[in-house]
Amino acid sequence: MTIDDKTIDKLAKLSSLEISNERKEELKTELADIVTFVENLNEVDVSSVEATFTTIQGGQLLREDEVQESKEMAEAIMKNAPKVEDNHFIVPQIIE
Repeated sequence: MTIDDKTIDKLAKLSSLEISNERKEELKTELADIVTFVENLNEVDVSSVEATFTTIQGGQLLREDEVQESKEMAEAIMKNAPKVEDNHFIVPQIIE
């Protein structure tokens, strides 16, 4: 995979970041190194390794989901939100 200006611009837009031209060159090098490292993982032979889904002996311990309504907790959460309207979080629009 080639990391070019177009890729950096797309990543900047997706992450809502402004990246200076000087930093773009550094990022291209850093991301290319990361991609090269990850591509090296394709060369690792794992055919003799048994697939696992969990490292917990006996499987994942699950609990029942139980709804617990707490007006105090809701108020505390809303109090820390930057914008709230009618007990809903107001967030900036990210999809154009």
